[in-house]
Amino acid sequence: MTGKVYKSTGSWYTVKTELGKAYECRIKGKFRIQGIKSTNPIAVGDIVDFDLETHNNEDTGVIHKIHDRKNVIVRKSVNLSKQTHVIASNLDMVFLMITINNPPTLTSFIDRFLVTAEAYSIKTILLFNKIDAYDKETLDEVRYLAHIYREIGYECIGVSAKTGKNVDKVKALMEGKVSMFSGHSGVGKSTLVNAIEPALNLKTKEISSQHMQGQHTTTFAEMYDLSFNASIVDTPGIKGFGVVDMDKEEVGDYFPEIFKLKQDCKFNNCLHVKEPKCAVKAALDNDEIAFSRYRSYLQIIEGEEEHYRTDNWDND
Repeated sequence: MTGKVYKSTGSWYTVKTELGKAYECRIKGKFRIQGIKSTNPIAVGDIVDFDLETHNNEDTGVIHKIHDRKNVIVRKSVNLSKQTHVIASNLDMVFLMITINNPPTLTSFIDRFLVTAEAYSIKTILLFNKIDAYDKETLDEVRYLAHIYREIGYECIGVSAKTGKNVDKVKALMEGKVSMFSGHSGVGKSTLVNAIEPALNLKTKEISSQHMQGQHTTTFAEMYDLSFNASIVDTPGIKGFGVVDMDKEEVGDYFPEIFKLKQDCKFNNCLHVKEPKCAVKAALDNDEIAFSRYRSYLQIIEGEEEHYRTDNWDND
């Protein structure tokens, strides 16, 4: 039988067939030794083949084949830096949810996520959530950030899950597609999904006032079929986003504004750091490239963690 993985709990997978029947499935042991460097050999969104068996008087499945993926969203495993974690596969679109504060979303996180999505040609839309709760100064910050990313070519939408602002706009973009919602814990993913499809009634929690961080409400990635011909993947909140499997020479190709300029550099292998007659550095000097984006680019090619030099950069 063939089906799509709707939920992964680490050892069991909920697989739904085209006829809509769901089976709890496990994987054959050999999947774990086939050179898959991911901590999770099977991810939500995967198309798999499985055989039925009886387990505790119920029909369950044994997965024996994973179909080729058209794309994945993947990041470094938190505890095992040489391994990766596939968040989801076979996506049409990703909504990256951003909050300026409560909790803060750093540009380094946004840019690392976008680089990974670009590498797998996954369309990403930036949702600036909780705009109903911001004062004028914070709203100006939202507008500034949205301007940076719109200039690059990313669609940016201000939303409020609480007031419903632009929820219908997001729904319209989702129709006929498999979309993933991602972002830090506490940015309001589950609240927005509930606003889009109230019948789901996903669990939500308040922000931790002590640390201004979100509390995990989604433990495992899970796909849901919605009432308006759309599917979503709700994911656990992500603290950090490590970029994987990328040579430093190719990182610039996944920054659209850098990729557009690289042909004008003097050297074909220009890394846009110290090389002479670099079109990217010239654009940076002319404020044609956002400084935060260039900083993220340097972070990634130098293999640094997300907080690389953010405290003293302005003093350089």
